[in-house]
Amino acid sequence: MAEAAAGVSRFKANYAVERKIEPFYKGGKVQLDQAGQHLFCACGTRVNVLEVASGAVLRSLEQEDQEDITAFDLSPDDQVLVTASRALLLAQWAWQEGNITRLWKAVHTAPVASMAFDPTSTLLATGGCDGAVRVWDVVRHYGTHHLRGSSGVVHLVAFHPDPERLLLFSSAVDTAIRVWSLQDRSCLAVLTAHYSAVTSLAFSTDGDTMLSSGRDKICVVWDLRSHQATRTVPVFESVEAAVLLPEEPVPGLGVETPGLHFLTAGDQGSLRVWDAASGKCVYRQPRLPGPGRELTHCALAPSAGLLLTATADHNILLYEAHSLQLCKQFAGYNEEVLDVRFLGPEDTHVVVASNSPCLKVFELQTSACQILHGHTDIILALDVFRKGWLFVSCAKDQSIRVWRMTKAGEVICVAQGSGHTHSVGTICCSRLKESFLVTGSQDCTVKVWPLPETLLSKNFIPAEGPVLLQAQATQRCHEKDINSVAIAPNDKLLATGSQDRTAKLWALPKCQLLGVFSGHRRGLWCVQFSPLDQVLATASADGTIKLWALQDFSCLKTFEGHDASVLKVTFVSRGTQLLSSGSDGLLKLWTIKNNECVRTLDAHEDKVWGLHCSRLDDHALTGGSDSRVILWKDVTEEEQVQEQAKREEQMVKQQELDNLLHERKYLRALGLAISLDRPHTVLTVIQAIRRDPEACEKLEATVLRLRRDQKEALLRFCVTWNTNSRHCHEAQAVLGVLLRHEAPEELLSYEGLRAALEALLPYTERHFQRLSRTLQAATFLDFLWHNMKLSPLPNAPPAL
Repeated sequence: MAEAAAGVSRFKANYAVERKIEPFYKGGKVQLDQAGQHLFCACGTRVNVLEVASGAVLRSLEQEDQEDITAFDLSPDDQVLVTASRALLLAQWAWQEGNITRLWKAVHTAPVASMAFDPTSTLLATGGCDGAVRVWDVVRHYGTHHLRGSSGVVHLVAFHPDPERLLLFSSAVDTAIRVWSLQDRSCLAVLTAHYSAVTSLAFSTDGDTMLSSGRDKICVVWDLRSHQATRTVPVFESVEAAVLLPEEPVPGLGVETPGLHFLTAGDQGSLRVWDAASGKCVYRQPRLPGPGRELTHCALAPSAGLLLTATADHNILLYEAHSLQLCKQFAGYNEEVLDVRFLGPEDTHVVVASNSPCLKVFELQTSACQILHGHTDIILALDVFRKGWLFVSCAKDQSIRVWRMTKAGEVICVAQGSGHTHSVGTICCSRLKESFLVTGSQDCTVKVWPLPETLLSKNFIPAEGPVLLQAQATQRCHEKDINSVAIAPNDKLLATGSQDRTAKLWALPKCQLLGVFSGHRRGLWCVQFSPLDQVLATASADGTIKLWALQDFSCLKTFEGHDASVLKVTFVSRGTQLLSSGSDGLLKLWTIKNNECVRTLDAHEDKVWGLHCSRLDDHALTGGSDSRVILWKDVTEEEQVQEQAKREEQMVKQQELDNLLHERKYLRALGLAISLDRPHTVLTVIQAIRRDPEACEKLEATVLRLRRDQKEALLRFCVTWNTNSRHCHEAQAVLGVLLRHEAPEELLSYEGLRAALEALLPYTERHFQRLSRTLQAATFLDFLWHNMKLSPLPNAPPAL
């Protein structure tokens, strides 16, 4: 019996969300505070505040109108954050507390496209899509200036760094830079040198020189005293931001002579340093391969010594300003997550393949992120070797890569291979030893790739780039795309699942066909071997999961429950249960023995492509098309312990209730019964009170001494009792006490009173009608009894 109970307890019953990795940046402006400790970025309707040290989102600030944020800015003193939404509202935040301190209309007739604070953190300038520029005093709470003259969207505003000059600069889609005097409320000059949108303005320390950058592939140096362009520097790329460097030698960046030097970030994806006097590039950052590397934003935080950049694929990078050494990486948006895996011997990291050529590795404890480059097209699948240090990836670029994570948590690419003629959509690692891997492709072939012995050394670092892998065997397996491959726990069998609605079993290493599994009505998305039994699980687009015997290739069981395609399936609980994910966004936990769906988990909003379980089988990891990566924790034991403790507590309280009723301590008994939230138990206490010889007085004394929340609960219970003619007397007795002794104002303030009255009235009328009918019948019987005339009894015959 004990063994059976232990077996039942090994089954999982529920998972709970322990952690989510969600998008926090979807493009646009990114800003650091002066100390470089907090990062501000927009994500849809919210502005997220990140802690730079850990990468965790500290606060998510959303305006009450729940409209998309179009612009935001942090004051130079780091105290005030202002956001603008599509609802034409401006919100002033005390961001450290997460509270809105002021909300006002932007007065613009179209959304605010840009905003900037002045150096004193007193004035705020907003540029609108209506071509207007407005200036606000955020301390005294009023608008100071309304500047018109720009045509089209004002996408750039900036104050002069010298607050005494009271100059404001703006640029709109007409490519001109306007210089506004706030003192005279007039436009001092219109600077025209660009032929495309101006993307940034930067000022020298003396305030007499300004640098402008544009998408016309030039940067212009301006003399602000004469309002004339002194130098035009062709930079040969569409520049999104330019930053003036401090006028001091920085040999690491090629700045060896005094003078004006600036740094540009643009569509070439690398940072470059230019000498303004000569117009030459003195430093170029190496460009990493792959799309999505274009830089969309760049900003310098001088006091923190950091340089901030944002890429087109929504990654945020922090560099040390003097050496451009990479300090931190943040993956702001994962797009569609295609696969996920645990990493490390103790599952301390997770690796995510999203709709991108880059891999993201997150440390679960600190949220630190690494972005891995190497593939040149979207990565489709991942797998991890048994020890957790080595993992592999495959992509649309027809290649595979092997990566190693060091003990310090750093990941490097140690090997790569190519040979498929179409996208490589699935990959699987050997299970017993780190000896080989298998890939499946859209070219309908499977390749077996042996790993060189040198890769297995923990200290191996390739000196001349990744080692080149060669395929040992190639086999055409199916007539359509191969969506999944799986290697048996003994490394001797290979299973393949294809879009041709079949799964096949092959002998390794020569890929000899052993049998075919046929029965699904649509293509297969996943195949998986049982860790203990000779069983194969398949997941199909027909919404079913099937278990197959490896001996005779027969179907043993079919699991139905998903409303759409089942995309992933894996064995849990030592092969006795299944965990599946589908394109309906649901996870389902199945018990194999009885075909029962134990639990359905709903946390994703779109297809769940990635599913992986930890080594200890106590956590699961999922990733979906909703850009979320969710870490699930097995809470079966915790819930069982809580349930057992709850049952014990209920038993103790029930015993205490019985003792109180026996001792006629009705007040404590009633309070305890109400705390148990059991209407029938409360009814039993009320019935016990009414059986007492002094029932009326005791009921009044007991009910009136209850707390208000207990009276509200008692009123809810009365609604239930009143629906039954057997219990309506107790309900009416309690209602009578409350109506006689509670003031109407007090009763009206009870929570849910109106709903309770609506439910009480019809049943109460029915009970009174029934009582009236009973009383009429009783009166009629009494009348009959008093008016009945009995005939005299006949005389008895004389006795003989």
